[in-house]
Order: sequence, then C-alpha cells, then structure tokens
Amino acid sequence: MGGCFSDVRGGKQSVGVGLTGTTMSPISTSNATVNDAVDHFFRARGFRQLFTPLECLYKIKVTTVPISKSEDYLEMEDLRLNLTTEVVILERWNLSLSASRLRDRDILSKSDPMVAVYSKKRDGTLEELGRTEVIMNSLDPAWIKKINVAYHFEIVQPLIFHVYDVDTKYYNLPVEMLKLNDAEFLGEGSCVLSEIVTKQGQSLTLDLHNRNGKRGLKNLGKLTVHAEETVASRNAIEDPFLRISRIVENGGSVPICKTEVVDNNLNPIWRPLCLTMQQFVSKDNPLIIECFDFNSSGNHVLIGNLQKSVADLEKLHEQKTGANFILPSSAHHGHGKVLKGQLFVDHFSEKQLYSFIDYVSSGFELNFMVAVDFTASNGHPRDPDSLHYIDPSGRFNAYQQAIMEVGEVIQFYDSDRHFPAWGFGGVTNGAVSHCFNLNGSASGVEVEGVQGIMAAYASALYHVGLAGPTLFGPVINNAAEIAADGVLTDLQETKDAMVRASDLPLSILIVGVGGADFKQMEILDAANGCRLESSTGRVATRDIVQFVPMREVLAGVSSYSFQWLIIVQH
Repeated sequence: MGGCFSDVRGGKQSVGVGLTGTTMSPISTSNATVNDAVDHFFRARGFRQLFTPLECLYKIKVTTVPISKSEDYLEMEDLRLNLTTEVVILERWNLSLSASRLRDRDILSKSDPMVAVYSKKRDGTLEELGRTEVIMNSLDPAWIKKINVAYHFEIVQPLIFHVYDVDTKYYNLPVEMLKLNDAEFLGEGSCVLSEIVTKQGQSLTLDLHNRNGKRGLKNLGKLTVHAEETVASRNAIEDPFLRISRIVENGGSVPICKTEVVDNNLNPIWRPLCLTMQQFVSKDNPLIIECFDFNSSGNHVLIGNLQKSVADLEKLHEQKTGANFILPSSAHHGHGKVLKGQLFVDHFSEKQLYSFIDYVSSGFELNFMVAVDFTASNGHPRDPDSLHYIDPSGRFNAYQQAIMEVGEVIQFYDSDRHFPAWGFGGVTNGAVSHCFNLNGSASGVEVEGVQGIMAAYASALYHVGLAGPTLFGPVINNAAEIAADGVLTDLQETKDAMVRASDLPLSILIVGVGGADFKQMEILDAANGCRLESSTGRVATRDIVQFVPMREVLAGVSSYSFQWLIIVQH
C-alpha cells in the first residue's frame, strides 16, 4: 500500500480494489460537535484543546463471488461502523530539518548529507517514517523535503534521527532506494514528538552523537527540527477505509479485502462486504478489522482496529451491540487503548452457491447458438485472403475453426444437439439482413449437431452476398456465441441488448476474426471490472460477455473453450 500510485485517485481506487460509485447520504450519529467559538478562543491564545471529537458512521458493502458449493457465502450488507474518538487526537505534523557543523567525511569536498527519520516502538524496534533529499557539499544543510507524522496527544512518541553522508555514485538513485549501510554515518539525534510541538515556535535543536548513545567523537554537530501542523489536520478531514485480514497459523495476518476510500467525509458509507469461506476459512477463525485514514504518500494512518471472527460478527448483529476499536500497543503503552469507536453489524446473512458442475449434474443444459458475420469486411469467399475462404484442401478458415473448437466442447451439454444458427450483415432475398437463418430455411432455425452448423455455413457462402455494416444488436439476445469480424457500429444498441440479457441464463463469447480494430469488443467484455450500462442508466446484473481475438488462439495464448467455460460458470 506504499506510494506507488500514479495519482491520488488511482491510489484510492487501488485501496478499494477499483471500487467506485456514488456515496450514500451520511447518517447522523450524535450531538457531539466541535465548538468553533471555544476552538478559536484557545488557538488565539496559543493553546491547543486536549479533546477533539471525531464522529463517523460507516456502512460497508462489498461483493465477491464464491467458486464452489462447498463455500459459504457471507454477505455483510450494511455493516455499520460508528466511530468516535475522544482524547486520541489524530493530528498531522510536517517536520522540517536543518543541521549545522556536521562532520566532513569527504576528502576532496564536503559531506553530502541526508536524514532518515524513525519512530521508536515500545519493543525498541525502529519504523522508518521518511527520508530527506541529499544536499551536496554542505556541512550546514537545510533540507526541503518534510517528514509527515501523526501526533497522538496521550502517547509518548520517541523519534530517532540518523544523519548520513551519501557517496557520489548514488546521486542518481531516489533516496528511498538507497541502502543506508552503503552510506557513512554522521550522527544520531533523538527526542519525543511532544517535546517539539510544545516548544515555543515548535522548534527543537538536538546534539548529534554516535549511534545508540555510544561514546566517541564529540561535536558531531547539531540538528534542528521544526514542526508545522498540516492544513488537513486543522480541518480535521479524514479519508477513511477499512482493511480486513485473516490471522494465519504462524501468528501473522493475510489481507483478504478492503473497502474503497471515501473522500473528505466524516460520515462515509461504504459498499457491502461479501466474503467467501475460502477467504475466512472458518467462522471461528479470527479476523483483524483495521480502520485507516488514507494518505496519498502511502503512509496511511491507523485510526484503530479490532479482532473478531465471523461468528462474533454474527453475534453482534443478533444482539445489536457494538465492539470497541483499540489503538494497538505498538503505538500505545500497555495492552492498547480502548477507543470509544464501535463496530455494529446491521445485517448478516449466509447463502450457499452452487458450482457449474452442480447445475449440469442436476439436469441443467447448455443451449448452443451461433451467429456468423457476413459483412463485406471479411473479403469475398472465393478470394484466398478472405476470412470466409473455403480451402479445397480441407483446412479450416477462422470461422470454421471457432465453430468446431467451441461446438465440440459444448455439444455434450445439449441432449438433443439441435443448435440455432444465424447469420448477420449479409444480403438475402435482395435485401440486407442483420438476422437470417444460416440454413436458408424460412421457418426452421435449428441445425443438427456441429457438422450441421458447418454445412449450413458452407452452403450460405454460395447463396448470401456480403454487405454490412456490422450490426449484431438484432441477434444478441438470441445468440450465445458470435464469431465476428470488423468494427462494431451499433455499440450502444448492443450494450442495451446485453444489459437486458444479463438477467437471463445467457453467456456470450465474441471471437475477433481478422486484424480489425476490436477496441469496442473489449468494451463489451467489461474486463476492467466496470459492468455495461444501458442508454437508460441501467447497469448489467452480471458480466455475460467474454471477448477473445483469433490471433491469441492461433498463438496459443488462449482458447475458445476455456474462455467459454469462464463465462458459463459466471
């Protein structure tokens, strides 16, 4: 979750597995609010309040599809998080650093210093908070880059500052990539964060000494730390999100899901959370639920966490009680500070979903339907370069190959093996038709077996003229498989048809034949996670489309039958 995002918006979407959408109306929690008059009174006199009420009410909704009937489907649809904090003041401060009279480690020039800043935990380990840039040839540097820290009033927060001289051969590397063992140590300083923020002017000068306080050379220089409260901290605006992790056997944890980030909102509402048994393993397996404040740098601030199993969450729902969040012991002396923020589960339900094999073995069948593109962009069937060319040697063209590869797999799931087959974009009876029977019959659309489809297709090439444009909207609600070439010209009409069909037991495999531009086909695939939307604003119930270019099949990258089974199991 580090600062690896291209922008803040991308970072927030990444935290939420790409979830987007409108935020629901905030829900009032209580009457506790910030008194602006009292706040101004204290600040005008240089004092800070020791109590800041922060109130959030969250509703969480997330969706995940299980993969077999052995998995229980847990839907926490309205998991409400009512978060308030007292005394714990989550303020952000920027630390500016400068130094004087540093040791000169270079022979032909002055030292090239940088500072690494650490937070010292209760167990003595150091957690890096950030690094300054490198200042070249200076023993009295003033670094520009600031180090951002979260200030907790009631917690002792030791800070450690390590000053290094960076070798010239590492100048082109970002400071985050520098191995500090390769840099020369110039000195160490330490203090407590509250020492800085309570000083007049919020500045503190430290004497630098050897690492870990060891005796040695004196006069290693001085380091001055100046703290400034950030604008975001003054406005007390939070960008919260949740992360849920499963505790594993070795005592560690594995993240299993996250919510999206809600911008600048103390009353955010999240989408429903849906978990599978594959994720949480057992209803008695403990889960860690953490609430973070999003930071674009990737250093997200932990507001609080709690540990509950799925069974515990179910009890919270049944008893309509809440569970308190805790500020962990890594940031607080003792066993962790119990916060006033609580987690409530408003709705809890379990469902069992069945796999593809379960449906087939219970008597469900797959009705295989085919629609073939007869637009002029395919080329004249007698031209060897045509996509419809019938090779006298018996070698299949692209359409024949697609029909055979999918049909030979699907035919066994249809007991009568009578398959509807259409063509579109061709001239029949003197007029262009965008949905005609492939066998040429005026009444019967079905052919017998895969060979029947192949025979009807070969015969149609002698009787149907190629025309256009590529419009397969008229057949989309009846065809579960389309082998198409060319640029789609009825994109919105096709979207509307697919959205309407998303409620039906229908899956569509689009095969991209030839070298045409298939960008619009990829849009219909909705592979980016955004479901199709109709012209009226209705969103597809599910993703029923899978697009695969013929060139990927020929290159061995994919197969029709594999892609078909993917969407059928949806």
